Amino acid sequence: MSAEQSPQHLSEPSGSFAADQHDQIQVRGARENNLRDVSLDIPKRRLTVFTGVSGSGKSSLVFGTIAAESQRLINETYTAFIQSFMPSQGRPDVDGLHNLSAAIVVDQERMGVNSRSTVGTVTDAYTMLRIIFSRLGTPHIGTSTRFSFNSAEGMCPRCEGIGEVSRIDVDQLVDRELSMRDGAITVPGFEVDSWYWQVMAGSGLYDPDTPLKDFTETEWEDFLHKPTTKIKVGTSNITYEGLVTKVQRIYLSKDRESMRPGLRAFVDRAVVFAECPSCGGSRLNEAALGCTIDGVNIARCSSMQINQLADFVGGLRAPEVAPLLISLRQLLDSLVEIGLGYLSLDRPSSTLSGGESQRVKMVRHLGSSLTDITYVFDEPTTGLHPHDIQRMNALLLRLRDKGNTVLVVEHKPEVIAIADHVVDLGPGAGTDGGRICYAGPLDGLRTSGTLTGRHLEHHVGPKVSVRRPTGRLSIAGAKLHNLQDVHVDIPTGVLTVVTGVAGSGKSSLIHGSLPGREGVVVADQTPIRGSRRSNPATYTGLLGPIRNAFAKANGVKPALFSANSAGACPNCNGLGLVYTDLAMMAGVASVCEECGGKRFTAEVLGYRLRGRSISDVLDMSIAEAHTFFPSGQAEVILGRLNDVGLGYLRLGQPLTTLSGGERQRLKLAIHMAERAAIYVLDEPTTGLHLADVDQLLALLDRLVDAGNTVVVIEHHLAVMAHADWLIDLGPGGGQEGGRVIFTGTPAEMVAEGDTRTATHLRSYARRG
Repeated sequence: MSAEQSPQHLSEPSGSFAADQHDQIQVRGARENNLRDVSLDIPKRRLTVFTGVSGSGKSSLVFGTIAAESQRLINETYTAFIQSFMPSQGRPDVDGLHNLSAAIVVDQERMGVNSRSTVGTVTDAYTMLRIIFSRLGTPHIGTSTRFSFNSAEGMCPRCEGIGEVSRIDVDQLVDRELSMRDGAITVPGFEVDSWYWQVMAGSGLYDPDTPLKDFTETEWEDFLHKPTTKIKVGTSNITYEGLVTKVQRIYLSKDRESMRPGLRAFVDRAVVFAECPSCGGSRLNEAALGCTIDGVNIARCSSMQINQLADFVGGLRAPEVAPLLISLRQLLDSLVEIGLGYLSLDRPSSTLSGGESQRVKMVRHLGSSLTDITYVFDEPTTGLHPHDIQRMNALLLRLRDKGNTVLVVEHKPEVIAIADHVVDLGPGAGTDGGRICYAGPLDGLRTSGTLTGRHLEHHVGPKVSVRRPTGRLSIAGAKLHNLQDVHVDIPTGVLTVVTGVAGSGKSSLIHGSLPGREGVVVADQTPIRGSRRSNPATYTGLLGPIRNAFAKANGVKPALFSANSAGACPNCNGLGLVYTDLAMMAGVASVCEECGGKRFTAEVLGYRLRGRSISDVLDMSIAEAHTFFPSGQAEVILGRLNDVGLGYLRLGQPLTTLSGGERQRLKLAIHMAERAAIYVLDEPTTGLHLADVDQLLALLDRLVDAGNTVVVIEHHLAVMAHADWLIDLGPGGGQEGGRVIFTGTPAEMVAEGDTRTATHLRSYARRG
């Protein structure tokens, strides 16, 4: 072998390896969404925090480019058959991504929204518990499936493992004082002389002119519960069914979220859920409930707080299941360590907040032996009290110290402060963002002159002069979840902020007591149901006046300017994309060749409004559109969207791309059009840059100064400092919480408070 061919000649110099060069993730020419040809190097095995105003491009870079390409490349290693069962992922718009490692995204998407999903099932803690009971429980009843409420062997036969039974409140369907002809049936679609009404009134089973309260027992039963049957009326055969029977069939069998708002409100009123009387809400049958370990059954274990269950499991001694006991105890301890010890395994996962969901997912990775993984977090401090943020920081650093790359999108200065490397995007949002304003160590950010750098030390002083209440909203005897018979008054006509550590009972108190009262409007972060066709223009009703303006300017029908109607491109049906099924290969989404992704026919695209096509307008940001439509209904809607800080969103941007904070602000903009008296907001600072918090506070002030009451559940110290009134719950989470431990002004809390919130607000006030 010649020298040129020798292995020694081809290798790196002694002590150096090619692998050592791969210590940075290299991004070259990223253009996803609003990114402006971004190129940067991100150090591996370090904690990097990405900052910037909402819409600056943070998520596009971290989630839409780096994490998306890592996951796509991993999926491509599977066979075509396996890939056919995976979600289709297109390649991000980027010239090059080098030195990627496997990425795990730990986001705030809700987990397991079905009624059978619990904290225990999504973490596998309940699965371990079932196996332990099947081995150690007495009397012995068999395999672990006998303890599963999702199995026919273990579920309660009455509620089928749901833990609740539903019934219809008849008085929400009818007014017993009236006759049918006078409008006794109050169900939507059953108005007098409607088809459903005519079938019932003409059935001959009862007199439509008799008040319902005077029906005989047989008439009442036929009116409400008669099963589907054929009845001869004159010469015709009609299909008849009782009112409750029909309501159950045509309304209650449908997905609630797909209903129009009015019908959904009716269903929420008419259907009453109650604890199953057979299993007491435990979901399990008698055999499973009768099997115990040290006198405790599996339902009791599931209902314990996780910190209490950890102690119970730690006290068990059984060599035959020792490895499983150790694994379960480690999992439970991790949940406690991450600040979720106040939860229980039977807590439905659909009731977890976005922040709680993210932390539950995080637990899966804390004990992992894998290293050199890229972990990607989306605002991990969401839902965390300042008291809990330090604990979250320790967990992020622990993941880094195991040899992983940790990428965090975050606004909180407490998290930015622990970063090894900071990437600041901006300078603005939407078309004004998408560029790297700063990349480097934290000290350099402080002196960089960027918006983030300037606001790192920004503080809001505790409000000294507070508004005087105009009245009060009384909450009496609140006992939902962990609330301990709470009595508290919420002042009206002012800004009230409800605080407390995670799990202290804030949401239980406010969402369990205020919604449903007259004049109360709730704007939260829950997903907005809609297809990929839904966007801010359709959701807010803005598309209507836009279509009318185009129709008037061009002398044609408004329907032409809807991508869901007459003007839609026939090739892509108004989607702008064509989806191609490649059988066992992952499907491909490509831009429609006929309309070029513009969604409309060539004829419609030819119509202009002040020189712009309908596609041009839908591609505008809300701020641009506000200038383009200087008057009329469109200007009013766009003004509200600007007011809530969404000026950077595009009118045609799919709703599925919005964050929880953006969804909440979009809902708030819509509700601002209503004659509301009481606004309830749940962590409105989620997703807001430090500089945007001032704009939010100004918006809350405008709502209050217009005569409204604003109640905000919030952990952000600047919002607490700006409040007129504070209600602090605690002192801890779960059973250690559920009490009101302070009410008063921010100044009073700083001067006199001895709660965890008071400690942090006092420190914040001193720093300011």
